[in-house]
Amino acid sequence: MSLADRRVTALMRQIASEDVVEIVHPYARLQTLGALAYIAECYGFRYADVRRVGENKTLHVYLVRDTDPRAQQRAAASAAAFPQAGAGGPVPGMHPGSLTPVPEAQPDVDLITALITYDSLGAVGDRKRLLTLAWGSAALFPALALLTAKPAVLLPLAVLMPALLLGALRFNTTRRAKLTQRLTAAGCTPFRDEAGRESYVRPVPYAA
Repeated sequence: MSLADRRVTALMRQIASEDVVEIVHPYARLQTLGALAYIAECYGFRYADVRRVGENKTLHVYLVRDTDPRAQQRAAASAAAFPQAGAGGPVPGMHPGSLTPVPEAQPDVDLITALITYDSLGAVGDRKRLLTLAWGSAALFPALALLTAKPAVLLPLAVLMPALLLGALRFNTTRRAKLTQRLTAAGCTPFRDEAGRESYVRPVPYAA
């Protein structure tokens, strides 16, 4: 069984028994996460959120079961059309034995991937946190240099660390701005969650 098949099998087990699906693959590409999320949506789930978890900030993608009858109709149709999904057989929207989207599914996978990327950048690149770390390190390392009498080591860090953090903030801001344009053009609606995080809601993936 290929790596793609094993990932699909793990996903289908969750789909069969859980109302919240969690996709965790530390070394997977974002496109792979988007493909797995697309498959889950074909079986009646809906992308909900991304979190960075643990010391390594591993990406966790969450989907919740969609109670809309049309979503459940889509799930039933997928189950009927792909009876061997999760057992090494084909799955909706993917070339056999892989997580490479077929042409007709590619736009949806790309849009889900863009949303996952947007949310993941927000999770790792919170503006207030990065600014606090940048200016905090600019003050901390000179103070440590005075206390430890090691200015040759610590003073360069007082410049380097803020520069790296501010550079990361600028990169994240620029990339999210480009993703905002893409999501907006695709008909996604902006919203802010209870924690104040900005995200987007995609149009429903099933016919109105």
